[in-house]
Amino acid sequence: MSVTLDGILRRHSRDIALVLGNGINRHANAATLNSWDGLLMSIARDCIPGVNSVPPGTALTEFYDVVELKSPMGVGELQSQFCMSMKDWRPVAHHMQIAGWALRHDVPILTTNFDEVISQAVGGDFQFPKDPAFTAFYPWGCHFGPELVDDPCAGFAIWHINGMARYKTSIRLGLTHYMGSVQRARGWLHGSGEDNLFRAKDRRDWRGARTWMHVVFNKPLLFIGLGLAENEVFLRWLLIERAKYFRQFEGRKHPAWYVYVDDPKDERQAGKLFFLESVGVRCLQAPSYQTIYEADGWGG
Repeated sequence: MSVTLDGILRRHSRDIALVLGNGINRHANAATLNSWDGLLMSIARDCIPGVNSVPPGTALTEFYDVVELKSPMGVGELQSQFCMSMKDWRPVAHHMQIAGWALRHDVPILTTNFDEVISQAVGGDFQFPKDPAFTAFYPWGCHFGPELVDDPCAGFAIWHINGMARYKTSIRLGLTHYMGSVQRARGWLHGSGEDNLFRAKDRRDWRGARTWMHVVFNKPLLFIGLGLAENEVFLRWLLIERAKYFRQFEGRKHPAWYVYVDDPKDERQAGKLFFLESVGVRCLQAPSYQTIYEADGWGG
């Protein structure tokens, strides 16, 4: 039986998590309102005269690090500029349709986006948990939704994987930032040593139990609007760790799907799909972006 996006939305509406990337801001008329790439390049031109695009052979994360090195602004000021530039971004119809589907079905949303467009689409309030270990660098327990969520897998909330605009120091833009996230997450996953490898990730007694990381290891995942290219180091590393965890605890295994549109000009696409399939993510080719963001299933 062939697997389709609409089929997944119907069959797994009560047991899935959405992982949404910047693609949701690039589709249709949203691209004119919410352009992350345009924002990056406008800042880059001020720091590196004559550069109008990311040079081939340079990952987007590395490009940001170069921009930061060339910038006359202090450390953290670029992050602040990104946050300020996103404050006027607004949702459009497909944001509301997708976020509304998740809200109706109590489906968690994990997003790599920094902006609050998805939460605005459903009027989600900012929820700050009573967490003594809170840090503005990694506010992984903070989320948006109608109420504070204690179990991230049990209800609707919008979680920001790479930081959120309201905490400028949380924004993960460069390779250095991603490495910091890996270092922090690895300590949570593995504890003090390999003897504690993935100890009890399906229970409520590990450090990530009230954060979006609990969703990654305990729910089926549906990836939409993410490039998941080599530069997305943190998320790809988490998928490797997820696959290791399921290999060790076969009974806790959950499926995952990556929905994409074929790009015959992308020489790296085959390698990316090989990687994703190898870590347990089934790749589903969609005929167009319209069939993804305006799928009939979002109306269910």
